[in-house]
Amino acid sequence: MKYALFLGCTVPVRALNYELSARKVAHKLGIELVDINDFSCCGFPVKSVDRDTFLLMAAKNLSLAEEKDLDLVSLCSACTSILTEANKELKEEESLRKKINNKLSVLGRKYEGKIKVKHFTRVLYEDVGLEKIRENLKVDLSKFSFAAHYGCHYLKPSGIYEDFDDVENPKTLDELIEVTGAKSVLYEDKNSCCGGGILGINEMTALKVAKNKLDHIKSTKADAICLICPFCSIMYEGSQKKIEKQFEVEYNLPVLYYPQILGLALGISPEELGFKLNRIKPREMLAKL
Repeated sequence: MKYALFLGCTVPVRALNYELSARKVAHKLGIELVDINDFSCCGFPVKSVDRDTFLLMAAKNLSLAEEKDLDLVSLCSACTSILTEANKELKEEESLRKKINNKLSVLGRKYEGKIKVKHFTRVLYEDVGLEKIRENLKVDLSKFSFAAHYGCHYLKPSGIYEDFDDVENPKTLDELIEVTGAKSVLYEDKNSCCGGGILGINEMTALKVAKNKLDHIKSTKADAICLICPFCSIMYEGSQKKIEKQFEVEYNLPVLYYPQILGLALGISPEELGFKLNRIKPREMLAKL
C-alpha cells in the first residue's frame, strides 16, 4: 500500500502529534506514505468565495499525486472533503475539467482524474482492514474507554464518499477504536459539530457548541476524546482551557488522535506517538498501561 500523503495547512503547524502517530502506525501496518513537497493548500478557505479558484487549487494538488501515479491520503477531514469533491466534479464534468486545465497549463500541469482521495482513517478501515489490525496488536487496551468524535467532513456530503459509512449512524471510527480492545462509549449529540466552522465568525457561539459536547463526553467518564481532524482538536483541546475559564467548568479531558490510540495497541511507545505534544496530558490514562 502506497499513497501520496497530503498534510494540508493545519497538521504541520498545530497537530504534529497527529502526523507523528500516523506515520508510525502506517509504517507498522505496511503503508508507505510518500511526501510531495509541492503540495499546497487544498482550497478549502476560498471555496465559499471563488469556486474556480478552489477547484484550481485542488486540481493542482491532485495532478501532483497523479504524476506519481499514487492515490492521495489526507489526515485532515476538511482537506479530504475538498479534494474528494473537486476530484468528483472534475472527473464528471468535461467542460469544467477543460476550463481548469487551461488555467493549470500556466503551471505546466494537467489534471487527468486518474486517482482516488481517501482519509487516513478510511485507509485503515478499508484498505488495511480490521482483521490485519487485529493481527498486529501487541498491547491490550481493554482498560480504556474513548468517546469517538466523527466531525462533519469525514462523512459529509455522503454523495462524494460513495456512502462509505452511514452519516446518521456512523460506525467506522467506533469499530476502529474497539478493534484495539478499548470501549467506544455512547453519548448525547455524538454526531454534532465541534463548532469550529464558525470560530472565526462568532467565537462565543463556537465555544458554546464545543462546551455542550464536552459536557456530554465528560459525563461518560471516558478516558479521552478520540478524533481524526486537526480542526476539531483546536476546539476540544486547544480551546478547552478557554471554555473552562469562560463558563467556570472543569474538564481536564485528554484529546487523542486515533493513530495515537492505535499506536499504543500496536506496541509503539507514547514518546514515538507524540504524546508529549498533547496539550492536555493524558497522564492518568497512560498510567493504566
